[in-house]
Amino acid sequence: MTVIVNPDIEQYCHDITGGESLLLKELAQATEDRTRYPGNMTGRMVGQTLKMLVALSSSKRVLEIGMFTGYAALSMAEALPEEGEIFCCETNPRAIAIAQEFFGRSPHAHKLKVLFGKALETIPTIEGELDFVFIDADKKKYFEYLELILPMMKKGGVIVIDDALWKGGVLDPQDERDQVIAELNRYLSSRTDLDNILLPVRHGLHVVRKI
Repeated sequence: MTVIVNPDIEQYCHDITGGESLLLKELAQATEDRTRYPGNMTGRMVGQTLKMLVALSSSKRVLEIGMFTGYAALSMAEALPEEGEIFCCETNPRAIAIAQEFFGRSPHAHKLKVLFGKALETIPTIEGELDFVFIDADKKKYFEYLELILPMMKKGGVIVIDDALWKGGVLDPQDERDQVIAELNRYLSSRTDLDNILLPVRHGLHVVRKI
């Protein structure tokens, strides 16, 4: 894997970044112990970045495409007001079971709504505008997710796309995932109806605001 940020600097940022609740720490450990690919979890740096962005944007209605064990969802839920809600798309029943176990222990459980099934099929069932979307699912479908959710976003709404540097693969795209993400980054940068910034946080976060 290509090192995007100096490992010592990344560890320093991780250690200095605060706000991770005890329940999130337990969830991170459970994901490490009980799943085959714990690296799929967003983790503390991305989780706290999302939480901060949700708070700063005063978001109330959030969509997550690719929940896995729920670390990012639970992080964002902590920043939502009491009437806030997060729709979490996921296809893996074992990951959902872990997520719901920890959601049930959280005071924010009432904000979290799991949508089981393919995101392209479950997202259209959501009614009303969205304030904030986090995309972290099948990389090959990133364009499809984006085109589906953009009309649902309110003006000023925020989209965060994970893995936007894809292990450094965007610098010299070789396979289909490299190419899709590199093309998506260029596409977002070219649109005049969107503001964007690409951040080297973990595997890359592309933050987009609908103008």
